[in-house]
Amino acid sequence: MSYKANFRVWRGDDEGGELTDFVVEVNEGEVVLDIIHRLQATQAPDLAVRWNCKAGKCGSCSAEINGRPRLLCMTRMSTFTEDETITVTPLRTFPVIRDLVTDVSYNYTKAREVPSFKPPEGLKPGEYRMQQVDVERSQEFRKCIECFLCQNTCHVVRDHEENKQSFSGPRFLMRISELEMHPLDTEDRVETAQADHGLGFCNITKCCTDVCPEHIQITDNALIPLKERVADRRYDPLQHLFRRIRKK
Repeated sequence: MSYKANFRVWRGDDEGGELTDFVVEVNEGEVVLDIIHRLQATQAPDLAVRWNCKAGKCGSCSAEINGRPRLLCMTRMSTFTEDETITVTPLRTFPVIRDLVTDVSYNYTKAREVPSFKPPEGLKPGEYRMQQVDVERSQEFRKCIECFLCQNTCHVVRDHEENKQSFSGPRFLMRISELEMHPLDTEDRVETAQADHGLGFCNITKCCTDVCPEHIQITDNALIPLKERVADRRYDPLQHLFRRIRKK
């Protein structure tokens, strides 16, 4: 069964734009990305949208639907009523290139700033040994598809452009936390998480966790444990005493 749906899609570029109204056919079982493709095919052939797998695994089709950061390919039309106007806009936190496509290069810059995995000296690939509990703990974080919805919804950069230089955002703080928890990683990442990647900016509102399409518990399992390690390092009186003894 099909019906006609009202869509408002943002059209424009880095110099400005506006919401454009469309009436488009919707068929049973379709997702928002299907409708965007139908708009391209029938009414707006120059509409720009980024997508790849259409299976919720590449993270390419990130956008905002009715103001909420979501994947176009994982948002079913059945979640909306037939008389509802559906608004599709680009990710607000990143500069617009054209229409629904944004410049997410900020994220790749931050990714390069995270120190890579550093195994113990003399330990060769194939000789790594880990407890299953450690494997499972980091495996959750590796489900990340880098859709950057968590980066987009984080108000630290969403509402404060000036913070981008000193704040890596939840996705890359999660990466630091993953490596810090890794039993074979010898790099000390506690101080750099706070000083270089802006962990202190995070006030654990869980907005990043709420929008994660992979349901990763970013706040509870990555950011809070990392904050606890920073607090132990800086403010635990026993550790402070131990450091003073070591210096002597």
